[in-house]
Amino acid sequence: MQIHPKDNVEIREDGHKYALFDIKKGENIIKYGSPIGHATEDIKRAEHVHTHNLKTNLSGNLEYTYNYKDYGIARVNSDITFDGYLRENGDVGIRNDIWIVNTVGCVNKVAENLAKLTGAKYFSHPYGCSQLGDDHIITQKIICGMIKHPNAGGVLVIGLGCENNNISELKKALGAYDEKKVRFLNCQDVEDEITEGVSIINELKKYADTAKREKISISRLRIGLKCGGSDGYSGISANPLVGRICDRMVSYGASCVLTEVPEMFGAEHLLMERCESREIFDKTVTLINDFKDYFTRHGQVIYENPSPGNKAGGITTLEEKSLGCVQKGGLSPIVDVLDYGDTLSKNGLSLLNGPGNDMVAVTNLVACGVHMILFTTGRGTPLGTAVPTLKISTNSDLARKKKGWIDFDASPILQKMSIDKVADDLEALILSVASGEKTKNEENGFSEIAIFKDGVTL
Repeated sequence: MQIHPKDNVEIREDGHKYALFDIKKGENIIKYGSPIGHATEDIKRAEHVHTHNLKTNLSGNLEYTYNYKDYGIARVNSDITFDGYLRENGDVGIRNDIWIVNTVGCVNKVAENLAKLTGAKYFSHPYGCSQLGDDHIITQKIICGMIKHPNAGGVLVIGLGCENNNISELKKALGAYDEKKVRFLNCQDVEDEITEGVSIINELKKYADTAKREKISISRLRIGLKCGGSDGYSGISANPLVGRICDRMVSYGASCVLTEVPEMFGAEHLLMERCESREIFDKTVTLINDFKDYFTRHGQVIYENPSPGNKAGGITTLEEKSLGCVQKGGLSPIVDVLDYGDTLSKNGLSLLNGPGNDMVAVTNLVACGVHMILFTTGRGTPLGTAVPTLKISTNSDLARKKKGWIDFDASPILQKMSIDKVADDLEALILSVASGEKTKNEENGFSEIAIFKDGVTL
């Protein structure tokens, strides 16, 4: 399969690359119509192209020129709805769960025991104390984003009492909140934190039960975009499919969020040309170059990204992975750039700061307020986070083998089924999930978070 007319490699059934004709040492290897690196030796026609004869072209920070391209993703009037929860503050949720959010890792087991006794969701993490500077701020921002998340019908915030992210300090970062929806428990202040916690959760359940599903416009939907455990088909089936969904959602007036900044390296020009203003372009340049600086600040090269699983699946360089990854954003204009803990505020496609690490990335998406995550994978993963995490397989073998993980199979695209027909089916599933149908991670009870860290711990 030749993906783009300019390509000098084809993709075979194993997902790996093979030369379409002789390629000289030093020449660029072209896939998706763009360079994914250069040949380190002469490559004969039909020869396997991978880590033994292909090397990245990536280097340090670059200068970019703003040249906007409009791909015609126009707003349409849509009467499509889903059955969601309209919150008192005007926000919308697609779940009505009780969440236990802890200020510090010291109370992880208290939260776990309360969840076992009440059926509430809890989210273990090791932070909230002995952190300095940006790490402390990021922890607070992620926790605040979860506290205010509209998928939670009620939230119990548990603190210990002596942590630097204690409840009093956290409230300063939290700002205004719904006192009927959000309650606090400081474990050092009570004799029996379990009895007290169960009592509060039962009160929160009564409040949450007053909310009922009602018809909500699809324009209120917020969707996170993520990939993990990629293979050679990720950029051919699942990611372009999600890109088609992204463009549809944007046309409906809904919101999508694309993250994993290192997996934009080598493909950032495709995003920058779609920034709707010079201001957003400048923010995107800063987003890319600041993350490169993060790598070099820690003495790491910027191109070491494809994991052993990615390489086994046929992905060689970071450019190759990035050119497949950014397809999840379709052709929609970029309307905003968000930092850690920022709340999604604009309809359309936004970029979100953060690494490619699966658990950190999905947590960042939750904290910015997405209702669900479309998670493409060619290798498979059971991962789920606080919101429905809809797993989309790139190939049929994975979908058959891991039925307990995979929600949707994108592989019919490889068999020449119309991408629009497959997108119709995926859109229907998205609306069903938004209306209450459980994803595999929810059925399995898998809901995890991980908070980004880059600094000193005392």
